[in-house]
Amino acid sequence: MPDPVTHPNPIERIAPQRLAGHDPSYTTTRGAAYCGDSLNLLDSLPEASVNLVITSPPFALQRQKAYGNKDQGEYLDWLTEFARRVYRVLAPDGSFVLDLGGAYEKGTPARSLYNFRVPIRFCDDLGFYLAEDFYWYNPSKLPSPIEWVNKRKIRAKDSVNTVWWFGKSEWPKADVSKVLTEYSDRMKKLLKDPDAFYTPKLRPSGHDIGASFAKDNGGAIPSNLLQIPNTESNGQYMSGCKAVDAKQHPARFPAKLPEFFIRFLTDPGDLVLDIFAGSNTAGWVAETIDRQWLAFEECREYVATSAFRFLRPEVDVTAIRRIHAEVLAGQPVDLSPYGNPTQMQLVP
Repeated sequence: MPDPVTHPNPIERIAPQRLAGHDPSYTTTRGAAYCGDSLNLLDSLPEASVNLVITSPPFALQRQKAYGNKDQGEYLDWLTEFARRVYRVLAPDGSFVLDLGGAYEKGTPARSLYNFRVPIRFCDDLGFYLAEDFYWYNPSKLPSPIEWVNKRKIRAKDSVNTVWWFGKSEWPKADVSKVLTEYSDRMKKLLKDPDAFYTPKLRPSGHDIGASFAKDNGGAIPSNLLQIPNTESNGQYMSGCKAVDAKQHPARFPAKLPEFFIRFLTDPGDLVLDIFAGSNTAGWVAETIDRQWLAFEECREYVATSAFRFLRPEVDVTAIRRIHAEVLAGQPVDLSPYGNPTQMQLVP
């Protein structure tokens, strides 16, 4: 297997020293994490310098969560200020991918429309284009909301997030051949012996499906319904949190979600940014598949524990605790001696 292509660190490419007066909390071979207000950090980035912004902001929920979230009434204005700055830093063919969960109106089993107002505001007021709407189905999600699903039993459990893919132009960079899925058993049989399994004929729509239908393209084109369970229960992040007795981020998304969009919408060496990084899943995925990355997160404790994702399994507890303490103290840490991207593997 050939060695991965090396690219300049984004700190050297974008900010040799600081962003918005902040040193990076930690750096790796391909990226850097910053603790600070994403609005200020975005303002410090050069225009058109980022290829993909992928993030999952705190949702507009009626009940306050540990990771912070806005009331639905002010949420849209709040989120739009971040999107305005994202638009400025995106490359002309760049993408903005936003994962949003649904919510109910306060005190009633009527759904809020806030997450559907987001693309209308972004496109009408900021100039984004909605490239495609995706839906992330998490089959392992617990039944919620409790009041309407578990107690009164008048609603089905909410297990799908909307994931909006915005482009800065009508033609954002994308290549679906990078995210092909495994063929179904039926399709595998067809490819093995097309003549015995399928007779081409004219469809009711008028489309003529001929021999090209049986061509092996290496996989099937994925749909915009992404079925990805959120069941991570081990790995460097979890074990690191345990080693320093720190709470894990309560709203982590699974690695396969950012992986899909990073592979789909970027090339090796491109710059990926998460402006609500949390436990920095997106940065770790980008590091693993040869993209540069930046991560912005306001909570220093979350930044400190997110560093664990980039450590080799054999890094000892003493080093883990030292890294955690230094990041918490605001001391920049170079993690490259503790991690080797060629040895990293994405969680299945």
